[in-house]
Amino acid sequence: MNSYLVERYLPGLAEADIRAGLTRAQAACAELSAAGTEIRYVGSIFLPLEEACFCRFDSDRPEAVAAANQRAQLGFARITPGTAIAPVHNAAIDGARSSGRSW
Repeated sequence: MNSYLVERYLPGLAEADIRAGLTRAQAACAELSAAGTEIRYVGSIFLPLEEACFCRFDSDRPEAVAAANQRAQLGFARITPGTAIAPVHNAAIDGARSSGRSW
């Protein structure tokens, strides 16, 4: 599966409204998955000062991500493919952090 970032700009919405919409998105993904479309809602970050929300979905197709958001009645500015990078936990990484090395 590929990862996609969904950008939303939601002026005037409270966190409770955002959470309700994201619950609908998760339900829409479950419905689409049950019907045979590979899609998964992974999580979001809400930036209240920016009135924005960025959501991550995993799917084989961006059209499935759009369909899930439309089914959940969630508007979006765009859907962008991306690469999810998980943190690495091992001694080499921990040693680099303590030595002060950076990019």
